[in-house]
Amino acid sequence: MIRQAKGKTPRRPPPRKPASNQKDPVGVYCRVRPLGVEDEECCIEVISSTTIQLHAPEGFKTNRNGEYKETQYSFKKVFGVSVSQMELFEYVAKPLVDDLIHGKNGLLFTYGVTGSGKTFTMTGSPGQGGLLPRSLDMIFNSIGPYQAKRYVFKTDDKNGMEVQSEVDALLERQRRENNLPVPKTPSSRQKLDPEIADMIKPEEAYKADGVDEDSSYSIFVSYIEIYNNYIYDLLEETQEDAIKPKWNGGGTPVRQNTEFIPPQSKILREDQNHNMYVAGCMEVEVKSAEEAFQVFWRGQKKRKVANTRLNRESSRSHSVFIIKLAQAPLDADGNNILQDKNQVTVSQLCLVDLAGSERTGRTGAEGTRIREAGNINQSLLNLRTCIEILRENQMCGTNRMVPYRDSKVTHLFKNYFDGEGKVKMVVCVNPKADDYEETLLVMRFAEMTQEVEVARPVDRPICGFTPGRRHRNQAFKEELSRKLEERGGPIDRDVSTVINHLVHSLPPLPSCELTDPHDDITLPRLIEALQNRHRIRQMMSEEFNKAANTMKSMLQDLDSNLIAKDNFIHEQNGKLGEKDKIIQANKEEIERLEKRARMQEHKIDILQKTTKIYEGDKRSLQQELETREQRLQRELSEKRRMEQRMHGVVSDTQHKWEKECERRVNAMQLEMQNKLWVKDEKLKQLKAIVTESKTPGRPDPPPRQTQPQPRQMQPQPQPQPQPQPKRPSREERLPAKRSASPSPLPTTTPVRPLHRRSRSAGGEKWVDHKPASSLDLGTVLQPVVPNAIQVSAPNEKALSKCDRYVLTHQEVASDGEIQTKLIKGEVIKTRGGGQAVQFTDIETLRQELTTIPSRKRKSSEGAPANGNQSDGAWTDVETRCSVAMEMRAGSNMAPGFEHHGITKRRKP
Repeated sequence: MIRQAKGKTPRRPPPRKPASNQKDPVGVYCRVRPLGVEDEECCIEVISSTTIQLHAPEGFKTNRNGEYKETQYSFKKVFGVSVSQMELFEYVAKPLVDDLIHGKNGLLFTYGVTGSGKTFTMTGSPGQGGLLPRSLDMIFNSIGPYQAKRYVFKTDDKNGMEVQSEVDALLERQRRENNLPVPKTPSSRQKLDPEIADMIKPEEAYKADGVDEDSSYSIFVSYIEIYNNYIYDLLEETQEDAIKPKWNGGGTPVRQNTEFIPPQSKILREDQNHNMYVAGCMEVEVKSAEEAFQVFWRGQKKRKVANTRLNRESSRSHSVFIIKLAQAPLDADGNNILQDKNQVTVSQLCLVDLAGSERTGRTGAEGTRIREAGNINQSLLNLRTCIEILRENQMCGTNRMVPYRDSKVTHLFKNYFDGEGKVKMVVCVNPKADDYEETLLVMRFAEMTQEVEVARPVDRPICGFTPGRRHRNQAFKEELSRKLEERGGPIDRDVSTVINHLVHSLPPLPSCELTDPHDDITLPRLIEALQNRHRIRQMMSEEFNKAANTMKSMLQDLDSNLIAKDNFIHEQNGKLGEKDKIIQANKEEIERLEKRARMQEHKIDILQKTTKIYEGDKRSLQQELETREQRLQRELSEKRRMEQRMHGVVSDTQHKWEKECERRVNAMQLEMQNKLWVKDEKLKQLKAIVTESKTPGRPDPPPRQTQPQPRQMQPQPQPQPQPQPKRPSREERLPAKRSASPSPLPTTTPVRPLHRRSRSAGGEKWVDHKPASSLDLGTVLQPVVPNAIQVSAPNEKALSKCDRYVLTHQEVASDGEIQTKLIKGEVIKTRGGGQAVQFTDIETLRQELTTIPSRKRKSSEGAPANGNQSDGAWTDVETRCSVAMEMRAGSNMAPGFEHHGITKRRKP
């Protein structure tokens, strides 16, 4: 069986391109927020109506260790701190509203750091309406007389519009009114909400020019938010019960009480014109600016806001308010809307309030706030990336793919950047010094955005009907009504029905056809019928006149009665007017009191929020105080430990110097004993010489001493100075051993075995482990190991080649000097085939202070003039060779510090 080849997926048709190749740059405006009372330093200066200048604050220069030059940025328009909301709307949003009414799309979004005034610019406050309420007011002021009845335009849930007839719209209204629950009595609180009341003054109202009077209009609004990169409908009725459990008819919850229904997110789809829209989003048809703003405020209260360190009510999501205008032309008579879906034009204006970029370190965000801030910063970063790639493609001619799909914000508005409408951005900045770094990033993004060009949208096609149809139809209806009133006929539109009724009430006319010129029957019959109809008409006229006279008399009586009643009613109306004035005054007083009560409630809410904030600040300060107290306790304990350590060091130093003083005293005593012994020895030798000179024979042996005497050293005569001294060899410098006999003693050189400093001087193979940060002490003895492999970290390869191991370690001794320790060991092979190190001994190299008298080798040192010998007087060559150098058993000091002079015993 031959398998049929699989067909290719059909290619999607390319999106429609605008007919015109004209492009307009993205309009970027800058608005500077006034400096707060607590902020003293300002980092933004308005140079002109299109330029601002940024200069680094003093703290920023100090922390970054450098000078920063002032930078200037240009915009299409710069609005200073004294600009009004009306002036901002006139420059920014009014052209977009004009385009909306003429069938063109528009996108306006606010961008800036947290706390820079984006929400105030978009929404405003009572008495200072922002861009959104002013846009709604201008739209309804322009199309108010030309609005279609409710439900004539109907959404098709695919981002399109359908047109219904008047009858279908009436049935739809009745059906929806029957399905709605009993409406609540509207209170004055809903009419005069202090947060939305008196947004726009009557003298600040705007109206568009050039509105097509031959079309009918209808406004639909929708309000969504993009939270954590998910889209939620703020106008959905189930959104209010998002955290409540569902209950069935039996009164038991469908789910457990611990499980709540999360809000359902919406998805983005593409319509048949390749425009992106939010599927399943609720679109509400509104007929006035107040109704539209009430719908907006109902969704605004559901928006995600939170309290941060920078803003008490910080927006945690991007909000998008979509105003959709549907318009269709009237038919040729100018009476009804043309029932053709292709003639319906839909345009929309998107007002976007982006959440502010922020650093979590400054806001003190924790937990959920950190995740929200991360998603906000990621979506804004993706917006910057898309703008940057668009700019690169336009300026460099590249064709890189713009990552619209990485974020819901850019994916929703990709059509605007592809040429479906105008794009404008209001950059809000805060001039305080703390926001300088974030403001720099915002300025760079705004400067880059101005270089992106968007294709200009095309004008909507003309339907081809004669203009002025609505006006002529209205004039015809007014003239017809006026003439019917003058003739006394029915004022209604069915005049032909009354005429036909009168005609049918008369007898019918006979046949009037003449077949013969001599016919004498038809004409007399016709004359008789006409006379009969004339007589009936006269009778009807008489009856009508009688009835008219009767009616006139009745009307006169009624008029007299009506006049009397009118006078009575006028009197009562006067009284009612006075009562109405009193009631109106009471109503105004009640409304004023209710408004004041609402304002007080609003202030109470603000005070409660402020109290919560202060309580949170109090708790944080208490925690910080506890933390600092714990830190202080730790510092005090550390200080006590340091004092104990210093006391230990002082006691060690004191003990050390006590030992040193004891050693010096012992050395001086030994030196004095040696001097006395030398003198005694000289006297004995002189005595022996004198005795030898008197007795020529063999001298008597010296008497044996019963008590052990210390080793004595034979004094040597001082060498005579030579004119050209020659340095003696090692054997010549060593003193000759003399006996007590007067005969000349043989001079023998004592064999002195070489002293090895350590085992590391042997022929073994060593691993010399030295750290990279070893410090050279500058001494003569250096820990140099020949025939070694030097490593900074031991490894198996080095250990396998050697049989000895030495580790060089440096540390600070108790006297403040640096000492070097050589920790030595043997490398032993393990049963598993590896190597192990077994440490055997430790050598210590340490440099002593120069204040301690040292015993240096001096081959020749003369005695001072005053007869007192110094420390090195007894360390000449003769004395050194005759005095044994020995280390006290159990001493912890090196051999060079403990000397015990023991005189050599004479041979018997």
